[in-house]
Amino acid sequence: MDQTVKRVAVVATGVIGASWAAYFLARGLDVDAWDPSPGAQERLRTAVAAHWEALSRQGLADGAHRDRLRWHDRLEGALAQADFVQESGPERLDFKVDLFHRMDAAAPAHAILASSTSGLAVTDIQQACMQPERVVLGHPFNPPHLIPLVEVGGGRRTAPEAVAQAMAFYAHVGKRPIHVRREIKGHIANRLQAALWREAFHLVNEGVASVSDIDTAIAQGPGLRWALMGPFMNLHLSGGDGGIEHLLAHLGGPIEDWWRDLGAPSMDAALRHRVTEGVAQALGTRQAGELARARDALLIDLLRAKHSSGALE
Repeated sequence: MDQTVKRVAVVATGVIGASWAAYFLARGLDVDAWDPSPGAQERLRTAVAAHWEALSRQGLADGAHRDRLRWHDRLEGALAQADFVQESGPERLDFKVDLFHRMDAAAPAHAILASSTSGLAVTDIQQACMQPERVVLGHPFNPPHLIPLVEVGGGRRTAPEAVAQAMAFYAHVGKRPIHVRREIKGHIANRLQAALWREAFHLVNEGVASVSDIDTAIAQGPGLRWALMGPFMNLHLSGGDGGIEHLLAHLGGPIEDWWRDLGAPSMDAALRHRVTEGVAQALGTRQAGELARARDALLIDLLRAKHSSGALE
């Protein structure tokens, strides 16, 4: 990584941007933040304070401190000294095109401009930039201050060196970047999630299972293995001594048959209501915040255990 990256600008500080800001601070970086929304500074500082306990449990880098966060009332001020820019604004192409045009004009020439976009193409985002070669995808997984994954890629006018620099930066600060080698709607992880969601909604729609049963099927079944290893390595272990080659030779046909039988539900009002009611029943008297705190605590324990093991990193 280019060791001159000392200061990161976080542009737009909603749920994702605030999580990014807290993470960068925890890694010992100076963070400049900007968001035009009323009350954004107070919400950001509250969110960083709320995330700090979890980040402290993970281990803070030398020099990490919340006081290294600086708020700016103008975008240009936030970007003036940036070595790396992480944008997490609304998922609207017109908004991002204009925002990246402004960021490109304000940021130092050496700074990488990364977007947290969950599905838009970098080629479209960079269209109004004078230096489109430095615009990259830097899509995190929520919450970014805990989940290591970052998807990194470029558009038609992105320089390969910019992608490499972004990959190196994210790895240096403790993330697990993967390279999206070709632009595709939703990138990689969201497409994998969408495939599962599609069948989950289909099974509810067809009356095969309740919302609660589907969540249990994943959380108490394959989800436990997926938290340790990805689909291909899990399939390899399922093949015994013959590995994935043996498994595909014997189960390739049935798997293909299951693919042909997967559903394609429509997200109509009736299905939305059915799923919403199912979630409410599963929640009972519990609050979402309570579940999120429990999830985050277990995530930290899992990440620490995986790191200590070393075998599954």
